[in-house]
Amino acid sequence: MIRAAVLTVCGLPPAVAERPAPPPGDGLVPITVAAAPITPLDLLCASGTSYFGTPATPYVPGVQGVGHRADGVPVWFATPAGMRPGDGSMAAEVAVPADDVVELPPDVPLPLIAALGLSAVAAHSALIRSGGLVAGEQVVVLGGGGVVGQAAVQLALLAGARRVVAVARSAAARARALELGAAVAVPFTPGDDVSTVAAALRQALDGPVDLVLDPVFGVPAAAALRVLRPGGRLVNLGSAAGAEAPLESAVLRGGSLRVIGYTNNALSPAERAESLRAIAGHAMVGRLAVDHEVVPFESVTEAWQRQAKGEARGRIVLAF
Repeated sequence: MIRAAVLTVCGLPPAVAERPAPPPGDGLVPITVAAAPITPLDLLCASGTSYFGTPATPYVPGVQGVGHRADGVPVWFATPAGMRPGDGSMAAEVAVPADDVVELPPDVPLPLIAALGLSAVAAHSALIRSGGLVAGEQVVVLGGGGVVGQAAVQLALLAGARRVVAVARSAAARARALELGAAVAVPFTPGDDVSTVAAALRQALDGPVDLVLDPVFGVPAAAALRVLRPGGRLVNLGSAAGAEAPLESAVLRGGSLRVIGYTNNALSPAERAESLRAIAGHAMVGRLAVDHEVVPFESVTEAWQRQAKGEARGRIVLAF
């Protein structure tokens, strides 16, 4: 038996309990878990209201984690917990298909990699693969205070963007975006209309906007489209500010703009691994960080509740 965070009722937090050790199997990689983040996807799946359907309970949540293979090599790994039957990363030991395991460099900061994880993968791949970021471009990052947004500000600059403008709700989030390299941080308040946000963006810009990284949609996305240069791109990978956006046909057509949808689910294992290795390389030398809080695994119930209520500073990472 092993220690695990077990969720028995959808909508309630998991609690520490004993769980059978994962059985070995062909193609499965045994991993001793070092840390697992509590992500928005974990919370959504465990609510029982996601588009994946209600998960069978009891189960161990956790769609990603970090740890060590039997040979001691550090790895990142993914699981389908909450999306398909089976246990996830919030356990002392896991056994994961080889395609879902990515070898990491020695001495990599595992809790930080856990915090970055798939959020940073999304930022990296949306900027580079979907967005086609070219050195010298000006980038707008919406939702600059979230984990995806924080990673995107840094990754855009690391990829050669000449300037990044962030948009975020709270003063603390805007200050953090500036610390991470944004040239300007524009406020957005729920209730602001498209014209107000677009005017604030125009004032913050220095020349044309080539690319918008959008994990929020809603009014901010519609406003950002108004300031894109002709032929500019907006990559959407979330809807934190609204499931719908008041897009204007004249704006799209007049600027020959490109709106691109992004999901990590479309990445091949090789593409995901490539992004993770780039992220790990930057993190190891201090070029990439996001707000996160490392807490003991035994505190999972309280940590889960705080993450769900938005009371944590950034991403909570459970450490074993």
